[in-house]
Amino acid sequence: MNKMTLENVQETLLLPLWGRAVETQKQKPLLVDTLAVSIVKDLAYDFKKIEKNMSPITCAAWIARSIYFDEKIKTFLSKYPEASVINIGCGLDTTFDRVFNGKSTWYELDLPDVIELRRKYIKESDKRIYIATSVFDESWYTKIGNKDHVFLLMAGVIYYFDEKNLKKLFKKFCKQFKHSTAVFDYSSKKGMEIANKKVIENGGMSSNARLVWWTDNIEELEQWNEKIKIFEHMPIFTKHKKNYPFYKRLGMNISDTLKIMSLAHLEISGV
Repeated sequence: MNKMTLENVQETLLLPLWGRAVETQKQKPLLVDTLAVSIVKDLAYDFKKIEKNMSPITCAAWIARSIYFDEKIKTFLSKYPEASVINIGCGLDTTFDRVFNGKSTWYELDLPDVIELRRKYIKESDKRIYIATSVFDESWYTKIGNKDHVFLLMAGVIYYFDEKNLKKLFKKFCKQFKHSTAVFDYSSKKGMEIANKKVIENGGMSSNARLVWWTDNIEELEQWNEKIKIFEHMPIFTKHKKNYPFYKRLGMNISDTLKIMSLAHLEISGV
């Protein structure tokens, strides 16, 4: 078994990993990730606290997010098959294995300790390139090949950054990429408070891994830069509830009403 030594925000990558493993082992899974199952079994980490305290609604949100992002990437690659896909805060994410089209180039970016762990389970290739650095270290932009068409995947990431740094990050995207699409999940103020209590704290994560950024109006991002346009946004279960029986939709309806977690799709016209 591989020892897990991640700390702070990096440790949170275990939450959606565990969620995908749980979903995969259901009789009729909505998403299949056999690699997640094998990683969870191999990691020398006690998942019991996550298993005991994580609600089915939270698990469903991770799956809803993955399905939504998968669909957006597939659509983008159907238009720009040789595009660059940049998975920011990739953790142990396996989106590549579900949607890779054989022509695009993927850049999996995360902090060095995360990439070190990732290499133990997921192989790098000429189409799947690892970048071990902070997203705020601007040197990584020089490693991106095709900058004309870029898909920015940010799953479970941006709410760990403060607004000042987020504005700088999106400004940099506008300067670096000719045309890019970005997808990410985000929370409302109430959602941030609930997530910090019900997910981060109850899941046994570090107190340094708390969510810090929230917005009750995602369209405010268009004011950050004139090149940012909101293409779509919605509470996370909007398109996902149809996959569940009525009694399970009740909790999802409450979550969506409070906007605990939402999904956003932005278009960024750059250089």
